[in-house]
Amino acid sequence: MKPSPRIAFLASRAPDAQAALATLQAEHGQRDPGEADVLCVLGGDGFMLRTLHRYGPHGVPVYGMKLGTVGFLMNHFTPEHLHERIAAAHPAHLHPLAMEAVTEAGATFRSLAYNEVSLLRQTRQAAHLRIHLNDRARLDELVCDGVLVATPAGSTAYNFSAHGPILPLGSNVIALTPIAAFRPRRWRGALLRADTVVRFEVLDPDKRPMSATADSHEVRDVIEVTVRESREHAVTLLFDPEHNLEERIIAEQFVG
Repeated sequence: MKPSPRIAFLASRAPDAQAALATLQAEHGQRDPGEADVLCVLGGDGFMLRTLHRYGPHGVPVYGMKLGTVGFLMNHFTPEHLHERIAAAHPAHLHPLAMEAVTEAGATFRSLAYNEVSLLRQTRQAAHLRIHLNDRARLDELVCDGVLVATPAGSTAYNFSAHGPILPLGSNVIALTPIAAFRPRRWRGALLRADTVVRFEVLDPDKRPMSATADSHEVRDVIEVTVRESREHAVTLLFDPEHNLEERIIAEQFVG
C-alpha cells in the first residue's frame, strides 16, 4: 500500500478558502511547501497563478480546488477522499512563456507567464507596433489597443475574451491575438509554433507609450518585448479524471 502523500495546503484570503483550509489541515495536517509531495491550492485561478509563480521552481505537483470566482485551472471542491483523488488525478505539464521587456529608460525586466503576455496602450491614443517572428518582420505596423501571446492553458482567459482561439493542450502552438485592432482592420492574429520567438517593437513610444504584463507582473513604458516558450521551466497540474484540463478546453469551445 502506497503511503499517503505529504500535502502542503495553500489558501487565498477568501473566507470560504480559509474555512476549507482549516478543515483540511485538521484532517490531514500541514507540510511545509518545501517538504511536500503535493501542493493543494484552495482558491481561484488568480491565486493558482500566484502559487505557480512562487512555488513552480520547486517542481512539486499542484492540485487545486475551486474556492474563488474563476476556477478553470481548479478541480471541484469537496473535502472528502482527498488522498484518493490525488492518487487518481491526471497530470498536465505546462511550460510558461518567458518575457523580456526593455523600457525607454534602458532597463531590462524578465518574467514568466503561465497564461499570457500582453501589451497594452497606456494613454488614450492607440498603440503602434511592429511584430517580428524569429527575427523576421511579419507585420510592419499594427495599430491597436494592445496585443497578447497566450499559452494553451491561458487561451481560455484574456485571449478568448479578445476573440482569440482556444488551444488544445499538447497542440505545441501559441496564440498571437490583437486587442481592438484598427489597422490592419481585418487582421485577427495568428497561430504559431510554440518555439517561435515573438518580438514586439513599440513605434513612437514617446507619444504612444505601452506597458507589458506577464500574468500579473507589469512593466511600463516598454520599447521592445520578446516572448518565447521557456523549456527550462515546467509545472505539473493535477486534475480529476472526469474533469481534466484537456476536457475543459474542449468543452469551452461549445459554450454559447
